[in-house]
Amino acid sequence: MRRMEFKMERTGLLKEGDILPVTEGKLPTSYYYTLGKAYAMSANYAVSERLKSREGRVIEIHQTPKGFFVTVEFEE
Repeated sequence: MRRMEFKMERTGLLKEGDILPVTEGKLPTSYYYTLGKAYAMSANYAVSERLKSREGRVIEIHQTPKGFFVTVEFEE
């Protein structure tokens, strides 16, 4: 299992246990991922850290001083 953290701007769109699709975006030297219908976005990942799964399960939603974050688990 692989866990990744996504930054979410608004809360209330997701709940723990939701299974959501993930869309991959490509930058010149890295990849980033968008969760569901643009609910949250990941950090940039190097080519060697590229995600193979196309859907994941929401494990945790938490708030920090920097905003809301979603932890998603993927079967890899």
